[in-house]
Amino acid sequence: MSNPDSHSAPHRRLNPLTGEYVLVSPHRNQRPWQGQVDAPPPGETRAYVEDCYLCAGNARSGGARNPGYRDTFVFDNDFPALLDTAPSQAQASSHPLLKQEPVCGTCRVICYSPEHHRSLAELPVESIARVIDTWAAQSAELGRDYRYVQLFENKGAVMGCSSPHPHGQVWAMDALPSEVVREEEQQRNYLKHEGRSLLMEYAHLESASGTRTVVENFLWIAVVPHWAAWPFETLVLPKFPLTRLENASAEERRQLADLLKRLLVRYDNLFQTRFPYTMGWHGAPYPNEGNETGERQTDLGEVNNEDQRHWQFHGHFYPPLLRSHSVRKFMVGFEMLAEAQRDLTPELAAQMLRDCSEQHFAAANHGV
Repeated sequence: MSNPDSHSAPHRRLNPLTGEYVLVSPHRNQRPWQGQVDAPPPGETRAYVEDCYLCAGNARSGGARNPGYRDTFVFDNDFPALLDTAPSQAQASSHPLLKQEPVCGTCRVICYSPEHHRSLAELPVESIARVIDTWAAQSAELGRDYRYVQLFENKGAVMGCSSPHPHGQVWAMDALPSEVVREEEQQRNYLKHEGRSLLMEYAHLESASGTRTVVENFLWIAVVPHWAAWPFETLVLPKFPLTRLENASAEERRQLADLLKRLLVRYDNLFQTRFPYTMGWHGAPYPNEGNETGERQTDLGEVNNEDQRHWQFHGHFYPPLLRSHSVRKFMVGFEMLAEAQRDLTPELAAQMLRDCSEQHFAAANHGV
């Protein structure tokens, strides 16, 4: 297969979900790398670690003790970024350059499994399906009280993860986060002007092309998006209408588990390491009615609570690795001051991931 980078000149690609551009410079990928490249560190092999804050039965850093859980386990974050008490507005300023507003919410931790040594990629599909069920249940529960629920995972120390035990988080808040406001506006505008769902159309466009597809099944597709900023960034999309994860059927969630397993194993196999990333799911915001803060809207935009045909549930994976387990892409310089930039085209990145085995390298090394 010809290299998709070989005849490409510098160009910019529009991210239709945010309205922002990404600079693509494929010719720079030909420059030699003279930095350090070493062997990946050995992975953890213990299913239980005595001093791990998240292992079943252990004491956490905040003093509470985990139960002897055998499946997923959810608890309120011992050091939450949001508080569920009504905040005071005493420090508010009337100056337009010093604007602030109160916010309240809830932060929880979701342990995927009691097995300390198995990341989401190394869990069986049935266990991943139970994680997805937990995500859905948490979204539905917190969506009754809060405007927005964000499911996410920071995997790996390089992403600031404080514990290697497989876990993610859920933050719920009474306002819409900035990124969600941008996606809300872009999806709503696309439906208004084009008469079609932005991400539904994009999923079928990529499925028909296959150029940027990493893995696909009957109901879901994972692609390196045309506008990807991170080298091996992927976007996970349903090929059917879905506003929130809790609205997916049991079979639709099972198919998502199958797709995630195949995607995440490819990530780990790319550089023979437990691939770090930040991952998160974007579902439709929840109505204001019944929320603690009632009528207050974020100043970044408003959401029509009645019509959400424009919104399509989706997942983002943002891994930082570029050339090996130890060589990262840094968003610095031009990226921080102007706009995102990448050297590896999304088409080549997708091909590299597609070419990876669906058998995890750790299992293969142990003859499993």
